[in-house]
Amino acid sequence: MIHKIGVLTSGGDAPGMNCAIRAVVRAGLRYGLEVYGVNDGYKGLVEGDIFPMDRNSVSDIVNRGGTILRTARLREFKEESVRQKAVDNLKKLGIDALVVIGGDGSYMGAKKLTEMGINCVGLPGTIDNDIASTDYTIGFDTCLNTIMDCVDRIRDTTESHQRCAVIEVMGNHCGDLALFSGLAEGAEMIITPDHPIPEEEVMESLRKLHDSKKSRAIVIVSEKIYPDIHAFAARISEQTGFEAKAEVLGRVQRGGSPSAFDRILAARMGAYAVDALLDGKGGICVGMVNNKIVDYDIYEALSLPRDKHISMLRLIDILK
Repeated sequence: MIHKIGVLTSGGDAPGMNCAIRAVVRAGLRYGLEVYGVNDGYKGLVEGDIFPMDRNSVSDIVNRGGTILRTARLREFKEESVRQKAVDNLKKLGIDALVVIGGDGSYMGAKKLTEMGINCVGLPGTIDNDIASTDYTIGFDTCLNTIMDCVDRIRDTTESHQRCAVIEVMGNHCGDLALFSGLAEGAEMIITPDHPIPEEEVMESLRKLHDSKKSRAIVIVSEKIYPDIHAFAARISEQTGFEAKAEVLGRVQRGGSPSAFDRILAARMGAYAVDALLDGKGGICVGMVNNKIVDYDIYEALSLPRDKHISMLRLIDILK
């Protein structure tokens, strides 16, 4: 039977992380557990930056973006000797289990800690939606809506000046943000790691649009597709007849108040994580599949193919 649990956020911040923290704390207290927060992710775990949390610790945070526990990356956590320091710090405080909110790298740290005697449950906190064991990650919906707002604004000036807007969105090596935002915006072209388009095909399509008197074009591109998105836009200007401008939305996509969807998703997952720990589970991650909260072994989750939304490409082709 566990008596004390901890919670931390790791990797990139994502809107909704605070909602997940709140759910873990409130659910843990409801079951009579002592709940501890860890500042700065695994770094804080190694350095012993661990503190008790109560209901007031998580009051009025559901509408706040980012994470009140802060986050950091600690590559050295891959080393067993470094992880042992974290385990020792947890054991000194009598903390039996841990909820880790983050991406796939954070999941691996959680699995390794479980193998060292600290049961961990991972929650998918990442804007990229790049975890295959869940239909949606915490933060994805908010980020998607931020992108839509930005593209709507860019569209206004693009139409006014009869331009082609080349908009680079985040996602790391996952194309879901580009795919979903491109579909929602009716973009003329969406270029992702799962749907790469040869540059000559891009140019030919845009030339046809320009020659058909199309007044503007929107091209949504996942980050890391082109080393220099501005140089790509310059080539479009040279070869298609459109004046093309590149826009890199950058880290503005990470911030902001979480959407209702992300708040509710985080709450459901956080409460489920506490139940799982009380059931003696560890080394698992929580997901939402077909609107049902489920869990997977972390190794299984990380081995799943990232093609859960590939069928949307056909929908985009139909709607062109």
